Amino acid sequence: MDAPRAGIGRITAAVVAMAATLPYLTIKILWLTGDTVGVTAPSLMNSATMVGLNAMTFGMDVVGLLLALAFTMRWGMRLPAWLVLLPIWVGIGLLSQILVSLAVTLLLEGAGAFGNEFLAGWVYLVVYGGFSLQGIGLIVAFSLYARERWPWVFRSGAARTAVPFQHVVGRGSLLVAAVVGGANLYWALGGTAGLDPAVVAARTMAGGIAQTFTGVLAIAGALAYLSLLRGSAPWAVVLSWLGSGSLFGWGLYKMIIIVTAGPLRATVPMVATDLVDLFSLLTGMVLGMAGAFLLIERSGGGVQPVQHPLEGPQREGDRETADSGHR
Repeated sequence: MDAPRAGIGRITAAVVAMAATLPYLTIKILWLTGDTVGVTAPSLMNSATMVGLNAMTFGMDVVGLLLALAFTMRWGMRLPAWLVLLPIWVGIGLLSQILVSLAVTLLLEGAGAFGNEFLAGWVYLVVYGGFSLQGIGLIVAFSLYARERWPWVFRSGAARTAVPFQHVVGRGSLLVAAVVGGANLYWALGGTAGLDPAVVAARTMAGGIAQTFTGVLAIAGALAYLSLLRGSAPWAVVLSWLGSGSLFGWGLYKMIIIVTAGPLRATVPMVATDLVDLFSLLTGMVLGMAGAFLLIERSGGGVQPVQHPLEGPQREGDRETADSGHR
């Protein structure tokens, strides 16, 4: 059967998301082709690491554009679930933090809070403003898409008895998420243990808000997964999705920065923050996988009982033989 057409709400949200990718893609194309528009330290763009990072983030935004397009098309409803869910899980995890931190920073400090020794302030506003609109568009479009494709996820209900291992995973994830989230909240509220003095001196309100959001969402996401083990609830699905996606997405991004040792890496390695970033990545991955397995199980898409060879066609054939003999 052909998939139904997307509604006007889904199309509008997806078009907003696609349009919002254009400023970022344009800037990245300029940087990748040698232009230094908006860059206050042109030497920053000369390293191979920065070229690679710019190419990677350009590709990520292209994926976001293609996802938004898929949400408007009938063929988008027929895409394999993993091809939709994996990138949108990471994308919403990344964009939700930017959306919140930009809005709160603009409200409290205004546009003057942006800009540093590498980039002009207007670049942050254009890029992060585009990310915010892209986040809003993708969240709305995906929500409408998911409600149509997987409506059972949005229904509340009691859960079947969870496998004991799921509780072990949930409690273990909560323990690690509490440490990761607590560390982010400690640094966001002014703590300096484990930080290089240069990093402390360069802290901004936007960074503090982002760390606060990460810390709260890490703990909330792990708690939401434990709630899902007791029963289905839309709020728990959303919080678990956001928490795990944010932990994994930002953990992965920061680990790439650490491993590549490029200009964006702190001059002095900080073991504490590096460990927090590593465990953010691992905890987000575990929570995401556990949540996916749980939803698959409740959708009826789990492993089906194996049919005995004699329970299928053979027995049906025996029944037909018996019926014909009776006749």
